[in-house]
Amino acid sequence: MTPRRASGLLYAGVLAAGIGAPLAFPDYTFQLAMLWMMILFALTWDIVGGQMGYNSLGNIVFFGAGMYVCALTQIGLYYDIGEYTAAFGAIRVDFTMPQYLTGLALGLCAAAVAGVLIAIAFGRIVFGLRGPYFAIGTLGVALAAGELVGTWDWVGGGGGISLPVYPGEPQTRSLLLYALAFVTAAAVFAFLRWLYSTRFGLAINAIRDDEQKAEAMGLHTTRYKTAAWAISGFFLAITGGIFGNMTGFIEPLEVAFPTVTFGVFMVLMVLLGGKGTLWGPVIGATIFHVIKEVTWTYLLGWQWITLGALIIVNVIFFQQGILGWARERWPARFGIRVDEPAAAADEESARASVTVLPRQEAA
Repeated sequence: MTPRRASGLLYAGVLAAGIGAPLAFPDYTFQLAMLWMMILFALTWDIVGGQMGYNSLGNIVFFGAGMYVCALTQIGLYYDIGEYTAAFGAIRVDFTMPQYLTGLALGLCAAAVAGVLIAIAFGRIVFGLRGPYFAIGTLGVALAAGELVGTWDWVGGGGGISLPVYPGEPQTRSLLLYALAFVTAAAVFAFLRWLYSTRFGLAINAIRDDEQKAEAMGLHTTRYKTAAWAISGFFLAITGGIFGNMTGFIEPLEVAFPTVTFGVFMVLMVLLGGKGTLWGPVIGATIFHVIKEVTWTYLLGWQWITLGALIIVNVIFFQQGILGWARERWPARFGIRVDEPAAAADEESARASVTVLPRQEAA
């Protein structure tokens, strides 16, 4: 089987599974939708953390901001936001189907725009940092965002905010939100597959390999870094809007800006599957989500121990990720050709260049 045909069959299988899964397992529609959400987390984080080499711990800011912007747009189109979020519940809220669908569509668009604007605004600040300083700086932004939103009473404050209730059947709502998550994940994958094959992909890889040399060659690294973060923020904000409608309730620290959970999960999933690859985040997110759901269901109380053990195994045995390990073990299956005579000659040359000192000189 040719690589092109194998790739086509793989994409067709994933597409068929994505369409048929909620129909075959209707009771697990929410869990299946969460799988696509995890894939979105991993793919969007890898743009900056894997392809560009900037390990961000604050991407959850885009997720939470998108969630709030989407919710406020859905509400503000038809009701006064201050009255809607008031603690005394002064108004009765009923959305018709056209109102709900229109608000959701416009809310997701507004969330995407907000994600890009936030990335550009904060990118000008944090991209002056590098290495661990960048990671800590973005983590500080994420922690501050959750606390600041929690003090803003107009958006519900620490008490949170309820999203508009879907006016149709619950199963129809589940299928709608699943379809949004699946289509978004497929669109992000297709877009990144194209993006990484362009000059932009080469530029951010050059920044990852050696940023100073990339600058010396004439690359406007700050421009590329900001653009990469804006792309990540665009898709992650849409993900937040979808997730907010899935949960039906937004709380700033545990739902919108969960730095300790989702913020860490997106990094772990990429490291598990293979950092800086296209399929690695997908593989890592799938394995992680299955393990998470199984442990949360059957090993409640031990789930964090299991995830901690997964991190340890990943760091010790699969530092390059599952996909990177598989490429090293079976390079031919990934289209990597190894010139055996040249490799043997290089090894022999390296051995010949080693000078063995006499015992007296070594002493």
